[in-house]
Amino acid sequence: MNTKQIHDEECVQNIGPAKINMAYQRFGDPVLPPVFLIMGGGAQMIAWPDGFCIELASRGLHPIRFDNRDTGISTHFTNAPVPDFSAVQSDFSTVTYTLSDMAADTVGLMDALGLDSVHLVGASMGGMIAQTIAIEYPGRVRSLTSMMSTTGDPSVGQPDYTALANLGAPPSDDRQGYIDWQVRSLKAIGSPKYPLDESVAAENTGRAWDRDHDPLGMLRQAVAVLKSGDRTEKLRSLRIPALVIHGENDKMINISGGSATAAAIPGAELVTFEGMGHGFPKPLWSDFAQRIADLIYGAESSR
Repeated sequence: MNTKQIHDEECVQNIGPAKINMAYQRFGDPVLPPVFLIMGGGAQMIAWPDGFCIELASRGLHPIRFDNRDTGISTHFTNAPVPDFSAVQSDFSTVTYTLSDMAADTVGLMDALGLDSVHLVGASMGGMIAQTIAIEYPGRVRSLTSMMSTTGDPSVGQPDYTALANLGAPPSDDRQGYIDWQVRSLKAIGSPKYPLDESVAAENTGRAWDRDHDPLGMLRQAVAVLKSGDRTEKLRSLRIPALVIHGENDKMINISGGSATAAAIPGAELVTFEGMGHGFPKPLWSDFAQRIADLIYGAESSR
């Protein structure tokens, strides 16, 4: 790995309408096309593998990953009500924010970095945020890649709850216990064709624990997703180059969510991977990066 392509983490303050702090990290040359990497629920920016970010940078792109609100060292809404997940379908009183608020955070980070527009790559909930940005701020988005995500339509993209049924709740105050739980979780939703490297997963989980550990952060994000509703009709209005990537064995967001996303966005390309679950198998990094780069350079050439 060429470490010269990895910049130090930075943090900016008073971002977006909520005036939050956001931590971010750049890869590669800042003069190249900017690519915002938006991570999923409860996951920090370091869940985007360093090696995958380097794959993008090596293709002449400038990836920027960041901690969403309520993750990592960005602002956490710890004074908010404890989310009542069981009641949220009919009672939003414990929902502190929506995907639109998280989209506004992301656009605020663009402003702080002096970027008029960027290419968006979102994974899982990050894909939902990326879709929301494209809908609500179309002038700020050059292209959209939605990975292992869905439209918000409850008839598609639903998880296989049996995959997680035996895991139990994650330990909230036991670092090693949490690492062990997370490794079991990643195996449960992982890729049958690409076995999990448990030592790498444990190392990454420990790193995330040490940066921050907020057990309620993921719940606040999860209820934000539920409150935000179905984006299908609004996705039909998009007029940007779009790529949808999904694993055919995704137990967290069923592949029907990716198919529905691609069907809703005019001209979107759907690429599915046999044997891929909910994650970033290392053998696929190069393929992911090349497909994203092809989309981005196509979009750049038409600007």
